[in-house]
Amino acid sequence: MEFFRIKKDIPFMHYAPVFNVISLITFILAAFFLFHRGLHLSVEFTGGTLIEVSYEQAADLEKIRTGMTRAGYNDVAVQNFGSSRDVMIRLPLKEEQNSAKMGEEVMKTLNAEAPGATLQRVEFVGPQVGRELAESGAMALLVVVIGIVSYLAFRFEWRFSVAAIVANLHDIIIILGCFAFFQWEFSLSVLAAVLAVLGYSVNESVIVFDRVRETFTKVRGLTTPQAINHAITSTISRTVITHGSTQAMVLSMFIFGGETLHNFSLALTIGICFGIYSSVLVASPLAMWLGVKREHFIKPKKGIEGANSEGAVV
Repeated sequence: MEFFRIKKDIPFMHYAPVFNVISLITFILAAFFLFHRGLHLSVEFTGGTLIEVSYEQAADLEKIRTGMTRAGYNDVAVQNFGSSRDVMIRLPLKEEQNSAKMGEEVMKTLNAEAPGATLQRVEFVGPQVGRELAESGAMALLVVVIGIVSYLAFRFEWRFSVAAIVANLHDIIIILGCFAFFQWEFSLSVLAAVLAVLGYSVNESVIVFDRVRETFTKVRGLTTPQAINHAITSTISRTVITHGSTQAMVLSMFIFGGETLHNFSLALTIGICFGIYSSVLVASPLAMWLGVKREHFIKPKKGIEGANSEGAVV
């Protein structure tokens, strides 16, 4: 399915050095903010108090958040779990924190701002749990990266695998850099979005690389830049349809999903935008500069043993 078809190939590779300089500057800035300012980690990673309450009817999360903010609770996370009547409230770690006393204070706040709540449990989550979650998340990211490199090297060519993983890590660092620069809360849902972006971005790279391989095998006489330009140009319509549909869904989560899905959809939005950019204007030029060419995809014909070039007796 195509909305449109571009007949003349767009010379993307001609402007590749300019785009890669822009990418390098963006990557360096993102890495600087990530290491200089750090991530604003949520309660799942830093530890804190977990409070579960239940309502007889569907809970008004916005009213609960407003009441908690007015009471002086900053960086509080409020979300449904199980059903619309059950609410989970996460409060950041504080020195000399008494979970029972904090539970009483929160219930007083809820009775004043959003009455009708019944306390189910109050639990202290230590920073050790957060450290384990951070280590598990980093390990998950590493396993995904290794899997992607192995798959692309097996399916295509090692030059494509190196180019794709550099481009995908470029996307991840930029997402984390944006969260560090604006000090948006980094939670488990955001980590899930980062892993989703990694898979989403590599899918776009695979589409482009597959079309590059197809162009090399079907069209003779093209240079590597010409083959890559043709592959990218021929997939533009598909890119517009796929990313447009995905971004529409993510945008609906961003607008209507409430506070719980806000940062999740924000991370996805950044990842989708830079995923398109990196797959087309980062991964492809890198593969070209690494020396990918037609000979890597065309198997040489094997000669027949005993054959005589001057003639054979039948």
